Amino acid sequence: MPIEEDFRDAADRATKLPKRPPNDVLLQLYSLYKQGTEGDVSGTRPGFADFEGRAKYDAWNKLQGKTSDECFPFATGPGNGPEKSQGD
Repeated sequence: MPIEEDFRDAADRATKLPKRPPNDVLLQLYSLYKQGTEGDVSGTRPGFADFEGRAKYDAWNKLQGKTSDECFPFATGPGNGPEKSQGD
C-alpha cells in the first residue's frame, strides 16, 4: 500500500477510536495530516477568541517546511499511530 494510503487509513482509524485521545495527541495528528496533505500552513492565525483554531494553526505551523514524506512515518509508523495513546 502506498504511504499516502497508509496515512489516510491511519487518519480514518483515528476517527473511529473507542476512546477519545488527549487534545495534544489530536493536535499532533491534525498537524501531521494537514502538513502531509496540504503542505505549509497558509492564511492568517485565527483571532484571540478562537482557541481551537489558534491551537490547530500553531500545531500545523510548527511543522512548516516538512515534506509529506517526513510527516507520513510519524503518523503511520509502528507504535506511532493514534492507537498508541489508548494504552497509556
